Amino acid sequence: MNDRDLRWNIERTREVLKTPIFTLNLQTEKAAVGIDGDYYAFEAPEWIVVLPVIDDNFVMVRQWRHAMQGITTEFPGGIGDPGEDPLRTATRELLEETGYRAGKMTHIGTCNPNPALFHNQIHFYLAEDLTDTGSRHLDADEVLTGTLVPIRDAIAHFASDEYQNAFMGVALMLYNRHIGKL
Repeated sequence: MNDRDLRWNIERTREVLKTPIFTLNLQTEKAAVGIDGDYYAFEAPEWIVVLPVIDDNFVMVRQWRHAMQGITTEFPGGIGDPGEDPLRTATRELLEETGYRAGKMTHIGTCNPNPALFHNQIHFYLAEDLTDTGSRHLDADEVLTGTLVPIRDAIAHFASDEYQNAFMGVALMLYNRHIGKL
């Protein structure tokens, strides 16, 4: 079987649910080999994760996550506004959530958060040469606190109770690749 035989084509799309952060669609699709079926897919804005570094520490945020009903420590980030450049989103989210401004922002990777379900991409940026502005600009529904975490601790404790966000694992892998540790 070749790649052409693996391909599916969307025949119809029906919006099932629209929220401020995603749209859930039901897609009727047909495979090149003749199979057809209905599949759900989320449309969402681009997502951003920022890895701010000060000395041998990451600047991270602690916040409540509603779905898991718990507090996590993770990298700052968020969603892009419609048509917003991912670098602009990364710069904005870093300042909003941590109060830091980066002198240097480097794109270290992009991937799909879950290609079985999502249309969007997630972009990862390394933020360096940080300046603390002393002022955060949280969204109306954001309640979080910033914290410095030694890089070695963030790596050693990933996937523990405190570090539950799976995007953090991708971010750490991309960071290690960027600094030449992979």
